[in-house]
Amino acid sequence: MSAPDVSVVVPVYNTMPYLTRCLDSLVAQSIGAHRMQVVAVDDGSTDRSGAELDRYAARHPGLFTVIHQANSGGPARPFNRGLDAATGRYVFFLGADDHLGTEALERLVTAADEWGSDVVLGKVVGLNSRHIYQDIFARNAVDVDLFDSPLPRSLANTKLFRRELLDRHGIRYREELRIASDLPFTLEACYRARRISVLADYEFYYAVRRHSATNITYLSRHLERLRTVEANVRFVAELIEPGKRRDAVLVRRFDHEIAKLVEDDLLRLDRQTQQAVHEGVGALVAEHLTDEIAAQLGAETRIRFALARDGSLDDLLAVIRQDAEVGVPATVAEGGRRYAAYPGFRDPGRGVPDACFDVTAVPEWPAKLDATGLAWEDDERGDRVLTVTAFTPIDDLAAHGADPLAVSAEEIPAETLVTAWGATGSVLRIRFRAADLLAGTGVTGRRRAVSAQIGPFDPDRATGARNATGAAGAAPLRAPRLAGAVPLLRRRGARLYLLTPVRDESGRLMISVVPITPGRVTARLRQKLRRR
Repeated sequence: MSAPDVSVVVPVYNTMPYLTRCLDSLVAQSIGAHRMQVVAVDDGSTDRSGAELDRYAARHPGLFTVIHQANSGGPARPFNRGLDAATGRYVFFLGADDHLGTEALERLVTAADEWGSDVVLGKVVGLNSRHIYQDIFARNAVDVDLFDSPLPRSLANTKLFRRELLDRHGIRYREELRIASDLPFTLEACYRARRISVLADYEFYYAVRRHSATNITYLSRHLERLRTVEANVRFVAELIEPGKRRDAVLVRRFDHEIAKLVEDDLLRLDRQTQQAVHEGVGALVAEHLTDEIAAQLGAETRIRFALARDGSLDDLLAVIRQDAEVGVPATVAEGGRRYAAYPGFRDPGRGVPDACFDVTAVPEWPAKLDATGLAWEDDERGDRVLTVTAFTPIDDLAAHGADPLAVSAEEIPAETLVTAWGATGSVLRIRFRAADLLAGTGVTGRRRAVSAQIGPFDPDRATGARNATGAAGAAPLRAPRLAGAVPLLRRRGARLYLLTPVRDESGRLMISVVPITPGRVTARLRQKLRRR
Protein backbone atom coordinates (compact mmCIF):
# COMPACT_ATOMS: atom_id res chain seq x y z
CA MET A 1 0.00 0.00 0.00
CA SER A 2 1.45 3.39 -1.00
CA ALA A 3 2.05 6.14 1.55
CA PRO A 4 -0.69 8.79 1.87
CA ASP A 5 -0.10 12.19 0.38
CA VAL A 6 -0.68 14.01 3.65
CA SER A 7 -0.80 13.20 7.35
CA VAL A 8 -2.86 15.54 9.54
CA VAL A 9 -1.65 15.70 13.15
CA VAL A 10 -4.28 16.79 15.69
CA PRO A 11 -3.32 17.23 19.37
CA VAL A 12 -6.42 16.89 21.56
CA TYR A 13 -7.08 17.97 25.13
CA ASN A 14 -10.62 18.64 26.36
CA THR A 15 -11.89 20.27 23.17
CA MET A 16 -15.49 19.08 23.03
CA PRO A 17 -17.77 20.08 21.37
CA TYR A 18 -15.37 21.82 18.95
CA LEU A 19 -13.59 18.52 18.27
CA THR A 20 -16.60 17.06 16.47
CA ARG A 21 -16.62 19.82 13.85
CA CYS A 22 -12.85 19.48 13.49
CA LEU A 23 -13.13 15.75 12.76
CA ASP A 24 -16.12 16.24 10.44
CA SER A 25 -14.05 18.69 8.38
CA LEU A 26 -11.35 16.04 7.99
CA VAL A 27 -13.77 13.30 6.97
CA ALA A 28 -15.23 15.65 4.34
CA GLN A 29 -11.89 16.53 2.70
CA SER A 30 -12.09 16.43 -1.10
CA ILE A 31 -8.64 14.83 -1.33
CA GLY A 32 -10.27 11.56 -0.23
CA ALA A 33 -9.58 9.20 2.64
CA HIS A 34 -7.26 7.05 0.51
CA ARG A 35 -4.80 9.96 0.13
CA MET A 36 -4.70 11.09 3.74
CA GLN A 37 -3.96 9.93 7.28
CA VAL A 38 -5.25 11.54 10.47
CA VAL A 39 -3.07 11.07 13.56
CA ALA A 40 -5.00 12.27 16.62
CA VAL A 41 -3.14 12.34 19.94
CA ASP A 42 -5.38 12.45 23.02
CA ASP A 43 -3.25 14.19 25.66
CA GLY A 44 -5.06 12.82 28.72
CA SER A 45 -8.44 14.47 28.08
CA THR A 46 -10.92 14.34 30.97
CA ASP A 47 -14.01 15.22 28.91
CA ARG A 48 -15.46 13.12 26.07
CA SER A 49 -12.67 13.95 23.61
CA GLY A 50 -10.90 10.60 23.83
CA ALA A 51 -14.14 8.67 23.30
CA GLU A 52 -15.03 10.93 20.36
CA LEU A 53 -11.72 10.09 18.68
CA ASP A 54 -12.31 6.37 19.15
CA ARG A 55 -15.82 6.74 17.73
CA TYR A 56 -14.55 8.38 14.55
CA ALA A 57 -11.76 5.80 14.20
CA ALA A 58 -14.33 2.99 14.38
CA ARG A 59 -16.63 4.68 11.85
CA HIS A 60 -13.79 5.41 9.39
CA PRO A 61 -11.42 2.42 9.38
CA GLY A 62 -7.97 3.17 8.01
CA LEU A 63 -8.35 6.94 8.15
CA PHE A 64 -7.70 7.66 11.84
CA THR A 65 -4.72 6.67 13.96
CA VAL A 66 -5.61 7.46 17.59
CA ILE A 67 -2.94 7.67 20.30
CA HIS A 68 -3.92 8.03 23.96
CA GLN A 69 -1.33 9.30 26.44
CA ALA A 70 -1.10 10.85 29.89
CA ASN A 71 -1.39 14.62 29.97
CA SER A 72 1.92 16.27 29.05
CA GLY A 73 1.02 19.87 29.98
CA GLY A 74 1.14 21.32 26.49
CA PRO A 75 0.80 20.56 22.77
CA ALA A 76 4.51 20.00 21.98
CA ARG A 77 4.68 16.32 23.00
CA PRO A 78 1.40 15.40 21.25
CA PHE A 79 2.67 17.13 18.11
CA ASN A 80 5.90 15.12 18.25
CA ARG A 81 4.09 11.83 18.89
CA GLY A 82 1.83 12.53 15.93
CA LEU A 83 4.74 13.54 13.73
CA ASP A 84 6.62 10.34 14.60
CA ALA A 85 3.55 8.29 13.58
CA ALA A 86 2.97 10.23 10.34
CA THR A 87 3.58 8.37 7.08
CA GLY A 88 2.42 10.97 4.55
CA ARG A 89 4.65 12.81 2.09
CA TYR A 90 3.42 16.01 3.68
CA VAL A 91 2.34 16.85 7.23
CA PHE A 92 -0.34 19.33 8.27
CA PHE A 93 -1.01 20.41 11.87
CA LEU A 94 -4.57 21.16 12.95
CA GLY A 95 -5.81 22.45 16.31
CA ALA A 96 -8.65 20.38 17.75
CA ASP A 97 -10.65 23.61 18.27
CA ASP A 98 -10.33 24.48 14.59
CA HIS A 99 -11.51 23.07 11.26
CA LEU A 100 -10.66 23.07 7.57
CA GLY A 101 -12.35 24.13 4.36
CA THR A 102 -13.46 21.11 2.35
CA GLU A 103 -10.85 21.54 -0.41
CA ALA A 104 -8.01 22.61 1.88
CA LEU A 105 -5.74 19.56 1.81
CA GLU A 106 -6.24 18.84 -1.89
CA ARG A 107 -5.35 22.41 -2.87
CA LEU A 108 -2.31 22.50 -0.56
CA VAL A 109 -0.88 19.17 -1.76
CA THR A 110 -1.50 20.07 -5.43
CA ALA A 111 0.36 23.38 -5.02
CA ALA A 112 3.28 21.76 -3.18
CA ASP A 113 3.65 19.13 -5.88
CA GLU A 114 3.31 21.59 -8.76
CA TRP A 115 5.71 24.17 -7.35
CA GLY A 116 8.11 21.89 -5.46
CA SER A 117 7.34 23.74 -2.22
CA ASP A 118 8.59 22.56 1.17
CA VAL A 119 6.13 24.78 3.08
CA VAL A 120 2.75 26.00 1.85
CA LEU A 121 0.55 28.49 3.70
CA GLY A 122 -3.19 28.40 3.08
CA LYS A 123 -5.32 31.37 4.09
CA VAL A 124 -6.33 31.30 7.76
CA VAL A 125 -9.41 33.16 9.00
CA GLY A 126 -10.51 33.72 12.58
CA LEU A 127 -13.87 32.78 14.08
CA ASN A 128 -15.51 34.15 17.25
CA SER A 129 -13.51 37.39 16.98
CA ARG A 130 -10.17 35.61 16.89
CA HIS A 131 -7.68 37.94 15.21
CA ILE A 132 -5.48 36.53 12.44
CA TYR A 133 -2.96 38.70 10.60
CA GLN A 134 -3.96 38.74 6.94
CA ASP A 135 -1.05 40.59 5.30
CA ILE A 136 0.72 37.38 4.28
CA PHE A 137 -2.48 36.34 2.47
CA ALA A 138 -2.69 39.36 0.18
CA ARG A 139 -2.28 37.18 -2.93
CA ASN A 140 -1.13 33.78 -4.15
CA ALA A 141 2.65 33.53 -4.27
CA VAL A 142 4.86 30.72 -5.55
CA ASP A 143 7.95 32.04 -3.74
CA VAL A 144 7.87 33.90 -0.42
CA ASP A 145 11.04 35.18 1.24
CA LEU A 146 11.09 34.59 5.00
CA PHE A 147 13.07 37.78 5.56
CA ASP A 148 11.40 40.11 3.09
CA SER A 149 7.68 39.47 3.62
CA PRO A 150 5.08 39.50 6.41
CA LEU A 151 5.83 35.80 7.09
CA PRO A 152 7.58 36.45 10.45
CA ARG A 153 4.20 37.73 11.72
CA SER A 154 2.58 34.40 10.77
CA LEU A 155 4.77 31.64 12.21
CA ALA A 156 1.99 29.48 13.62
CA ASN A 157 2.28 25.85 12.51
CA THR A 158 -1.00 25.87 10.54
CA LYS A 159 0.83 25.09 7.31
CA LEU A 160 1.66 22.17 5.02
CA PHE A 161 5.21 20.86 5.55
CA ARG A 162 7.20 18.40 3.44
CA ARG A 163 7.91 15.55 5.88
CA GLU A 164 11.26 14.74 4.31
CA LEU A 165 12.44 18.29 5.15
CA LEU A 166 11.45 17.86 8.81
CA ASP A 167 13.13 14.46 9.08
CA ARG A 168 16.30 15.48 7.24
CA HIS A 169 16.93 18.38 9.62
CA GLY A 170 15.48 16.73 12.74
CA ILE A 171 12.93 19.52 13.17
CA ARG A 172 10.69 18.77 16.14
CA TYR A 173 8.72 20.67 18.77
CA ARG A 174 10.54 21.77 21.92
CA GLU A 175 8.76 19.88 24.67
CA GLU A 176 10.08 22.13 27.46
CA LEU A 177 7.80 24.89 26.10
CA ARG A 178 4.21 24.59 27.30
CA ILE A 179 3.13 27.38 24.93
CA ALA A 180 4.43 28.79 21.63
CA SER A 181 6.41 25.65 20.81
CA ASP A 182 5.23 25.99 17.22
CA LEU A 183 7.25 29.19 16.70
CA PRO A 184 10.76 27.63 16.67
CA PHE A 185 9.40 24.61 14.79
CA THR A 186 7.84 26.68 12.01
CA LEU A 187 10.71 29.17 11.89
CA GLU A 188 13.33 26.48 11.38
CA ALA A 189 11.21 24.72 8.75
CA CYS A 190 10.82 27.98 6.82
CA TYR A 191 14.53 28.80 7.29
CA ARG A 192 15.55 25.40 5.86
CA ALA A 193 12.90 25.29 3.11
CA ARG A 194 13.93 25.54 -0.53
CA ARG A 195 10.59 27.15 -1.39
CA ILE A 196 7.77 28.65 0.66
CA SER A 197 4.45 29.32 -1.09
CA VAL A 198 1.17 31.03 -0.21
CA LEU A 199 -2.39 30.27 -1.31
CA ALA A 200 -4.76 33.14 -0.57
CA ASP A 201 -7.71 32.44 -2.87
CA TYR A 202 -9.60 30.03 -0.59
CA GLU A 203 -10.42 29.85 3.13
CA PHE A 204 -8.29 26.87 4.12
CA TYR A 205 -8.18 27.04 7.90
CA TYR A 206 -10.79 28.32 10.38
CA ALA A 207 -9.09 29.30 13.65
CA VAL A 208 -11.67 29.28 16.44
CA ARG A 209 -11.55 31.26 19.66
CA ARG A 210 -13.47 29.25 22.24
CA HIS A 211 -16.32 31.06 23.96
CA SER A 212 -14.98 29.77 27.28
CA ALA A 213 -11.36 30.78 26.41
CA THR A 214 -9.91 27.74 28.23
CA ASN A 215 -7.10 27.22 25.73
CA ILE A 216 -3.71 26.98 27.47
CA THR A 217 -2.34 29.93 25.48
CA TYR A 218 -5.22 32.21 26.55
CA LEU A 219 -4.67 31.27 30.21
CA SER A 220 -0.87 31.51 30.30
CA ARG A 221 0.62 33.91 32.81
CA HIS A 222 3.23 36.64 32.44
CA LEU A 223 6.16 34.69 33.85
CA GLU A 224 5.46 31.69 31.65
CA ARG A 225 5.17 33.92 28.60
CA LEU A 226 8.40 35.70 29.60
CA ARG A 227 10.35 32.43 29.90
CA THR A 228 8.88 31.25 26.60
CA VAL A 229 9.82 34.37 24.68
CA GLU A 230 13.31 34.31 26.25
CA ALA A 231 13.77 30.77 24.95
CA ASN A 232 12.40 31.62 21.51
CA VAL A 233 14.56 34.73 21.15
CA ARG A 234 17.61 32.64 22.07
CA PHE A 235 16.56 30.13 19.42
CA VAL A 236 16.32 32.87 16.77
CA ALA A 237 19.75 34.22 17.76
CA GLU A 238 21.31 30.75 17.48
CA LEU A 239 19.63 29.98 14.14
CA ILE A 240 20.18 33.25 12.26
CA GLU A 241 23.32 35.37 12.11
CA PRO A 242 23.14 39.02 13.35
CA GLY A 243 21.92 41.54 10.82
CA LYS A 244 18.85 42.44 8.79
CA ARG A 245 17.61 38.85 8.43
CA ARG A 246 17.64 38.25 12.19
CA ASP A 247 16.03 41.66 12.78
CA ALA A 248 13.24 40.78 10.33
CA VAL A 249 12.29 37.83 12.55
CA LEU A 250 12.92 39.50 15.90
CA VAL A 251 10.84 42.59 15.16
CA ARG A 252 7.71 40.43 15.40
CA ARG A 253 8.87 39.04 18.73
CA PHE A 254 9.38 42.56 20.06
CA ASP A 255 6.24 44.21 18.67
CA HIS A 256 3.98 41.36 19.78
CA GLU A 257 5.15 38.77 22.30
CA ILE A 258 7.55 40.99 24.27
CA ALA A 259 5.38 44.12 23.97
CA LYS A 260 2.40 42.23 25.43
CA LEU A 261 4.40 41.65 28.62
CA VAL A 262 4.48 45.39 29.37
CA GLU A 263 0.89 46.25 28.48
CA ASP A 264 -1.65 47.72 30.88
CA ASP A 265 -2.39 44.45 32.67
CA LEU A 266 1.11 44.56 34.21
CA LEU A 267 -0.41 47.02 36.71
CA ARG A 268 -2.63 44.28 38.15
CA LEU A 269 0.17 41.83 38.97
CA ASP A 270 1.92 41.34 42.28
CA ARG A 271 5.14 43.28 42.87
CA GLN A 272 7.42 40.24 42.61
CA THR A 273 6.03 39.30 39.19
CA GLN A 274 6.21 42.90 38.00
CA GLN A 275 9.87 43.04 39.00
CA ALA A 276 10.67 39.79 37.21
CA VAL A 277 8.96 41.01 34.02
CA HIS A 278 10.75 44.37 34.22
CA GLU A 279 14.14 42.71 34.56
CA GLY A 280 13.47 40.05 31.93
CA VAL A 281 12.19 42.46 29.30
CA GLY A 282 15.03 44.88 30.11
CA ALA A 283 17.59 42.15 29.47
CA LEU A 284 15.98 41.20 26.15
CA VAL A 285 15.91 44.82 25.06
CA ALA A 286 19.53 45.42 26.06
CA GLU A 287 20.80 42.34 24.21
CA HIS A 288 18.61 42.10 21.12
CA LEU A 289 16.75 45.37 20.39
CA THR A 290 18.70 46.98 17.55
CA ASP A 291 18.06 50.49 16.25
CA GLU A 292 16.55 48.95 13.10
CA ILE A 293 14.03 46.97 15.16
CA ALA A 294 13.21 49.94 17.41
CA ALA A 295 12.44 52.08 14.34
CA GLN A 296 9.62 49.68 13.45
CA LEU A 297 7.90 49.83 16.86
CA GLY A 298 5.11 52.11 18.00
CA ALA A 299 5.75 55.03 20.32
CA GLU A 300 4.24 53.43 23.43
CA THR A 301 6.25 50.24 22.97
CA ARG A 302 9.53 52.08 22.39
CA ILE A 303 9.12 54.13 25.56
CA ARG A 304 8.16 51.13 27.70
CA PHE A 305 11.09 49.11 26.38
CA ALA A 306 13.48 51.99 27.08
CA LEU A 307 12.26 52.17 30.67
CA ALA A 308 12.54 48.41 31.10
CA ARG A 309 16.20 48.76 30.11
CA ASP A 310 17.19 52.13 31.60
CA GLY A 311 14.58 52.92 34.25
CA SER A 312 13.24 51.37 37.44
CA LEU A 313 10.11 49.26 37.77
CA ASP A 314 8.29 52.28 39.23
CA ASP A 315 9.32 54.40 36.22
CA LEU A 316 7.81 51.80 33.90
CA LEU A 317 4.62 51.43 35.95
CA ALA A 318 4.14 55.22 36.05
CA VAL A 319 4.18 55.40 32.24
CA ILE A 320 1.79 52.47 31.89
CA ARG A 321 -0.55 54.03 34.47
CA GLN A 322 -0.55 57.32 32.55
CA ASP A 323 -1.68 55.56 29.37
CA ALA A 324 -4.17 53.28 31.11
CA GLU A 325 -5.80 55.70 33.52
CA VAL A 326 -5.01 59.31 32.57
CA GLY A 327 -4.38 59.71 28.86
CA VAL A 328 -1.88 61.02 26.34
CA PRO A 329 0.82 63.15 27.97
CA ALA A 330 1.85 66.56 26.70
CA THR A 331 4.73 66.91 24.24
CA VAL A 332 7.79 69.03 25.04
CA ALA A 333 9.63 70.54 22.05
CA GLU A 334 13.21 71.63 22.63
CA GLY A 335 16.29 72.02 20.47
CA GLY A 336 14.70 70.35 17.48
CA ARG A 337 13.70 67.31 19.56
CA ARG A 338 10.29 66.25 20.88
CA TYR A 339 9.72 64.43 24.17
CA ALA A 340 6.65 62.76 25.66
CA ALA A 341 6.20 64.33 29.10
CA TYR A 342 5.32 61.13 30.94
CA PRO A 343 5.79 60.91 34.72
CA GLY A 344 9.53 60.71 35.34
CA PHE A 345 10.52 62.94 32.44
CA ARG A 346 13.26 65.23 33.79
CA ASP A 347 12.35 64.32 37.35
CA PRO A 348 15.61 64.89 39.29
CA GLY A 349 14.52 62.32 41.86
CA ARG A 350 14.41 59.57 39.22
CA GLY A 351 17.24 60.39 36.85
CA VAL A 352 15.71 58.70 33.81
CA PRO A 353 17.57 59.64 30.60
CA ASP A 354 15.72 62.03 28.27
CA ALA A 355 16.29 59.53 25.47
CA CYS A 356 13.70 57.21 27.03
CA PHE A 357 10.99 59.77 26.20
CA ASP A 358 12.29 61.01 22.84
CA VAL A 359 9.58 60.76 20.15
CA THR A 360 11.26 62.94 17.54
CA ALA A 361 11.69 60.04 15.14
CA VAL A 362 8.22 58.62 15.81
CA PRO A 363 6.11 59.98 12.93
CA GLU A 364 2.82 58.73 14.38
CA TRP A 365 3.22 60.40 17.80
CA PRO A 366 0.82 63.29 16.95
CA ALA A 367 -1.73 60.60 16.01
CA LYS A 368 -1.81 59.29 19.58
CA LEU A 369 -5.38 60.00 20.73
CA ASP A 370 -7.65 59.14 23.67
CA ALA A 371 -11.30 58.25 23.12
CA THR A 372 -13.40 60.16 25.63
CA GLY A 373 -16.94 59.40 24.44
CA LEU A 374 -18.94 56.88 22.39
CA ALA A 375 -22.48 57.05 21.04
CA TRP A 376 -24.64 55.58 18.27
CA GLU A 377 -26.30 58.45 16.39
CA ASP A 378 -28.16 59.17 13.15
CA ASP A 379 -26.26 61.07 10.49
CA GLU A 380 -27.68 63.59 8.02
CA ARG A 381 -29.13 60.75 5.89
CA GLY A 382 -30.66 58.95 8.83
CA ASP A 383 -28.03 56.20 8.79
CA ARG A 384 -26.70 54.89 12.09
CA VAL A 385 -23.12 55.91 12.85
CA LEU A 386 -20.77 55.24 15.76
CA THR A 387 -19.51 58.62 16.93
CA VAL A 388 -16.23 58.58 18.84
CA THR A 389 -15.12 61.74 20.61
CA ALA A 390 -11.32 61.85 20.98
CA PHE A 391 -8.76 64.19 22.55
CA THR A 392 -5.10 64.99 21.97
CA PRO A 393 -3.04 67.43 24.07
CA ILE A 394 -1.61 68.86 20.82
CA ASP A 395 -3.22 72.26 20.26
CA ASP A 396 -2.27 72.67 16.59
CA LEU A 397 -2.30 69.41 14.64
CA ALA A 398 -1.25 71.12 11.40
CA ALA A 399 1.90 72.49 13.04
CA HIS A 400 2.86 68.93 14.00
CA GLY A 401 2.29 67.57 10.50
CA ALA A 402 -0.90 65.82 11.59
CA ASP A 403 -3.31 67.55 9.25
CA PRO A 404 -4.95 65.58 7.78
CA LEU A 405 -5.30 63.01 10.54
CA ALA A 406 -6.98 59.82 9.31
CA VAL A 407 -8.76 57.43 11.68
CA SER A 408 -9.85 53.95 10.66
CA ALA A 409 -11.05 50.62 11.97
CA GLU A 410 -8.37 48.73 10.02
CA GLU A 411 -9.46 48.84 6.36
CA ILE A 412 -12.60 50.92 7.06
CA PRO A 413 -11.99 54.69 7.13
CA ALA A 414 -13.91 57.06 9.38
CA GLU A 415 -15.00 60.63 8.84
CA THR A 416 -12.74 62.71 11.09
CA LEU A 417 -13.34 66.34 12.05
CA VAL A 418 -11.46 68.60 14.47
CA THR A 419 -14.28 70.28 16.38
CA ALA A 420 -12.39 72.28 19.01
CA TRP A 421 -8.84 73.32 19.84
CA GLY A 422 -7.15 75.51 22.37
CA ALA A 423 -4.30 75.77 24.82
CA THR A 424 -5.03 72.38 26.41
CA GLY A 425 -5.33 70.41 23.17
CA SER A 426 -7.71 69.40 20.38
CA VAL A 427 -11.03 67.56 20.33
CA LEU A 428 -11.95 65.35 17.37
CA ARG A 429 -15.24 63.86 16.24
CA ILE A 430 -14.81 60.49 14.51
CA ARG A 431 -17.71 58.72 12.78
CA PHE A 432 -17.98 55.14 11.51
CA ARG A 433 -21.04 54.14 9.47
CA ALA A 434 -22.67 50.97 10.72
CA ALA A 435 -23.31 49.93 7.11
CA ASP A 436 -19.57 50.09 6.32
CA LEU A 437 -18.67 48.01 9.38
CA LEU A 438 -21.22 45.38 8.39
CA ALA A 439 -20.36 45.33 4.69
CA GLY A 440 -16.73 44.46 5.38
CA THR A 441 -17.58 41.62 7.78
CA GLY A 442 -17.93 37.96 6.84
CA VAL A 443 -20.58 35.64 8.24
CA THR A 444 -18.23 34.63 11.07
CA GLY A 445 -17.81 38.18 12.41
CA ARG A 446 -14.83 40.48 12.78
CA ARG A 447 -13.08 42.58 15.43
CA ARG A 448 -11.14 45.60 14.18
CA ALA A 449 -8.62 47.78 15.98
CA VAL A 450 -9.18 51.53 15.71
CA SER A 451 -6.11 53.61 14.97
CA ALA A 452 -5.06 57.04 13.73
CA GLN A 453 -2.44 57.80 11.12
CA ILE A 454 -0.76 60.91 9.80
CA GLY A 455 -1.81 61.95 6.30
CA PRO A 456 -4.51 60.53 4.03
CA PHE A 457 -5.99 57.11 4.80
CA ASP A 458 -3.66 54.25 3.80
CA PRO A 459 -5.21 50.79 4.27
CA ASP A 460 -1.80 49.07 4.43
CA ARG A 461 -0.73 51.21 7.38
CA ALA A 462 -4.14 50.92 9.02
CA THR A 463 -4.04 47.11 9.01
CA GLY A 464 -0.61 46.92 10.57
CA ALA A 465 1.50 46.37 7.45
CA ARG A 466 4.84 48.17 7.41
CA ASN A 467 5.24 51.14 5.12
CA ALA A 468 8.21 51.85 2.87
CA THR A 469 10.32 53.23 5.71
CA GLY A 470 9.63 50.25 7.94
CA ALA A 471 7.58 52.24 10.45
CA ALA A 472 4.11 51.10 11.39
CA GLY A 473 2.82 54.61 10.73
CA ALA A 474 -0.33 54.41 12.87
CA ALA A 475 -1.10 54.83 16.56
CA PRO A 476 -3.85 52.82 18.29
CA LEU A 477 -6.76 54.83 19.65
CA ARG A 478 -6.82 54.34 23.40
CA ALA A 479 -9.85 54.53 25.69
CA PRO A 480 -8.40 54.88 29.22
CA ARG A 481 -11.51 56.11 31.01
CA LEU A 482 -14.21 54.76 28.75
CA ALA A 483 -16.89 52.50 30.22
CA GLY A 484 -18.20 51.38 26.82
CA ALA A 485 -21.31 51.89 24.71
CA VAL A 486 -24.59 50.08 24.12
CA PRO A 487 -24.30 47.51 21.31
CA LEU A 488 -26.19 48.16 18.08
CA LEU A 489 -28.28 45.31 16.65
CA ARG A 490 -28.31 45.24 12.86
CA ARG A 491 -29.54 42.83 10.19
CA ARG A 492 -27.65 41.92 7.04
CA GLY A 493 -29.52 39.49 4.83
CA ALA A 494 -30.94 36.73 7.01
CA ARG A 495 -28.43 37.24 9.83
CA LEU A 496 -28.44 39.45 12.90
CA TYR A 497 -25.22 41.09 14.10
CA LEU A 498 -24.15 43.00 17.21
CA LEU A 499 -21.88 45.98 16.60
CA THR A 500 -20.05 46.86 19.81
CA PRO A 501 -17.19 49.24 20.62
CA VAL A 502 -15.01 47.57 23.26
CA ARG A 503 -11.63 47.96 24.92
CA ASP A 504 -9.16 45.13 24.53
CA GLU A 505 -6.91 43.92 27.35
CA SER A 506 -4.36 46.61 26.51
CA GLY A 507 -6.85 49.49 26.73
CA ARG A 508 -7.16 50.06 22.99
CA LEU A 509 -10.47 50.70 21.26
CA MET A 510 -11.86 47.89 19.10
CA ILE A 511 -15.10 47.60 17.13
CA SER A 512 -16.55 44.11 17.31
CA VAL A 513 -19.10 42.82 14.78
CA VAL A 514 -20.39 39.37 15.74
CA PRO A 515 -23.26 37.24 14.39
CA ILE A 516 -26.04 36.25 16.76
CA THR A 517 -25.99 32.44 16.70
CA PRO A 518 -27.54 29.83 19.02
CA GLY A 519 -24.07 28.70 20.09
CA ARG A 520 -23.00 32.22 21.03
CA VAL A 521 -26.21 32.87 22.96
CA THR A 522 -25.82 29.58 24.86
CA ALA A 523 -22.20 30.36 25.70
CA ARG A 524 -23.13 33.82 27.02
CA LEU A 525 -25.87 32.34 29.20
CA ARG A 526 -23.42 29.81 30.62
CA GLN A 527 -20.94 32.55 31.43
CA LYS A 528 -23.61 34.56 33.25
CA LEU A 529 -24.70 31.50 35.24
CA ARG A 530 -21.10 30.80 36.29
CA ARG A 531 -20.73 34.36 37.60
CA ARG A 532 -23.72 33.98 39.92
